[in-house]
Formats: sequence, structure tokens, C-alpha cells
Amino acid sequence: MVHVRLGLALENFAPHPKVPEMNDLLDSARQAEAYGFDSVWVWDHILLGTKRPFPFLESLTCLAATAVVTERVSLGTGVLVLPLRNPVVLAKVTTTLDRMSAGRLVLGLAAGWYEREFDAVGVPFRERGAVFERNVDVLNRFWTEEAVDGEAGDMRFVRAVMAPKPEQRPRPPLLFGGYVDKVLRRVATRADGWLTYFYEPESFARAWAKIHAFAEEAGRDPASLTNVAQLPLCVDGSYEAADRRVRDFIERYFDVAPWSESTADSAIRGTPEQCIEQLARHVEAGVREIVLVPYDYEAEQVAAVAEHLLPWVRSVSEPAGVGG
Repeated sequence: MVHVRLGLALENFAPHPKVPEMNDLLDSARQAEAYGFDSVWVWDHILLGTKRPFPFLESLTCLAATAVVTERVSLGTGVLVLPLRNPVVLAKVTTTLDRMSAGRLVLGLAAGWYEREFDAVGVPFRERGAVFERNVDVLNRFWTEEAVDGEAGDMRFVRAVMAPKPEQRPRPPLLFGGYVDKVLRRVATRADGWLTYFYEPESFARAWAKIHAFAEEAGRDPASLTNVAQLPLCVDGSYEAADRRVRDFIERYFDVAPWSESTADSAIRGTPEQCIEQLARHVEAGVREIVLVPYDYEAEQVAAVAEHLLPWVRSVSEPAGVGG
């Protein structure tokens, strides 16, 4: 047996004119914990959309509120756009969040893709990869070192002391998102794992094998790495009906990156039995945590997952894993 965790995405963004509501998000988080989900996850952007705007509630603020109304579930970002944040301030914010949640924070991080966002906050878009790596270094130093000396870009540190440290030692788990080989190598050498977005099992397996090979090449045990897969979901009376509904949902809410193998075909959809068969393919491909993005974030979809899919996940699992 392997350990498989099941998470739930929360609606902290929506396509205009709909606006995400914090009370609804918190109700969903409470319900997810009551049902027995292992984790809840929020999305991250500062700005998104022009002709097609997307109202967004800030990710870490949402997780702070969620930490107060839950006790057990892990709290994840899927993914935080790291170059947009000052890493010293972010180290303080995430340390506080990890402590207030009693060590439940899991940070999914990525370099970002929406150029207007970078322009608005004054971060060079074409340097986002280098800024990402710099910010990871700074975060790690402030999370783990008693006093930080040195410099990073325009930042200067002279016996810079940040206390207290995170609840989790040496720091919260870090999952990197991304698809190209450079990013997969970064996962293998600098992260605790990989976070994927709308990948079919075959695509996941190919990339996960690359990450393992990069880890071995770097002298790191591939077994020390974990992963999280974000997947759309629609449970319905037939595969055909669920497929139509979930594709409409993806079209309204999400972008599928043309430079990746992300696809609407990754959706878990159909009858409960068909959904379980599809989940099993992801587990066989090596996925260890599945974060479901339910059709229109409907409570009925989450209830169906809790009734039919969550018991199957428990049946194939043994205790262990990220954030729990």
C-alpha cells in the first residue's frame, strides 16, 4: 500500500462578474475538515485578467482565516507566485501563518506567467526565474538561521534576526510548480516535491520520472520527494453529462498553459465508479496527493466526493505524507 492524501481546492477567485466570498470559502474549509479531507488549497494572483477579469482574494490572507476555523487540515497554496513577494516580509508572514495553524502550512511556489502582474509590482518579468531562486534562498535563511548576514539583490542583511521560527522545522514543506526541464530539475534539487496542474496520469508519470532522474543525478534520494496533483472534478449520473459540465467549468475559470501538458482531459468525471477508476490511474502513475477542484465549487460535488471517493482513497492508503 501507498499513502494517498485527498485535498480540496477552495474558491478564492472567480470569473467576473462573480465575486468570491470569504464566508463561503470558510464554510467550504470547515465542511472539508468535517468530511475528512486531508488538506485545503487556495490559488494565488495579485492581478489577473483584462477583457476577462478574475476577482481574487489574496491567498495567504485566506489561509490565515482558514487556520482559525479549522484544526486538522493542511493549508496549501497552489501556487504562490513567489517573485511577486518581498522574501523577507514573506518569511515573516508564512512563519506567523505556520505558527497560528500549529504547523499546517504547505507552500506551493512557482515563478509565475502573467506579465502584467510583474509590471504592476515592479519585478522584471524576464528575470522571474532568477528572482524565484533568490527568494527561495532568502526564505530558507530567515526560516532557519539565527541571524542573517549578506545581501540578495537590493536587500542588505546585517545580523538580521527574525524570531520566532516556523512551527515546522526546519520550515514548512515547499512544493514547486512548473513543467519545463529547468523547473523539474529545480524540484529535484531544491524542493520537497512537485505540484502539478491538470495533468493526465501519463504526462505526470513522464515528468515524475524526469524529476527522479534529476534527483539521482544530484545525489538526492528520489524517495524523499513527494507530489500533489490538482485535478478538476465533476460527479454526475453519466460520463457524458459530467464531461460537458466540467469542460464548461474549466473554460470559465481556468487557463490551460499551451507550453505544458495541462489539459481539460485530466478531469475526474462521470459516475462515482468511473471517478474512482480515473483516480486509480493517477495513483498508479505515482501521485501521492490529489487536490480536487469541484465543478463550480458546488457543495453537492464535495458531498459526493466525501461519500464515494474519499472512502476509496482511505482504502488504498497507509498513514504518512506531506503536512500530516
